[in-house]
Amino acid sequence: MGGVDDVVVVTGTGHEAVRASLTHLPVRFALNDDPESDMAGSIRVGLKEIAISSSGVLVCLADHPLVSHETITGIIREHAKGPGRIIIPAHNGKKGHPTLFPAPLIRGIASTGSLRDIIAGNPGLVFFVDVPDEGVLLDMDTEEDYRRLLERFRK
Repeated sequence: MGGVDDVVVVTGTGHEAVRASLTHLPVRFALNDDPESDMAGSIRVGLKEIAISSSGVLVCLADHPLVSHETITGIIREHAKGPGRIIIPAHNGKKGHPTLFPAPLIRGIASTGSLRDIIAGNPGLVFFVDVPDEGVLLDMDTEEDYRRLLERFRK
């Protein structure tokens, strides 16, 4: 999917519905059963399922559904050029999602706290890749956001 060999979907509340909706895709699931955890908690759960041989981990957020296949492919291409870098897409000068982390670096999330901490603690490794994809900026946190993104998707 987009050049990603191994996809792990971390679910929480409503995990049965998510699993049922993705049965046709070649993905594996990890359950974050702590409803109070933050994103880093979900990443810690998902990392347990990632192959130790993985060179990088692309953290894709469910609330950014309009990121294009071309953006994912471009981020992976940049990772291949420099697998030790943190790759962050940017659109019109604004940083977005998803972010690709070197596997050894993101595995340190158990002790660093959050993805922001990893990025802030390694500024020399951060590489921004300009993309024409506005989807890297468009998140969906409310029902209003959902309607707005649905309308954009239909166009």
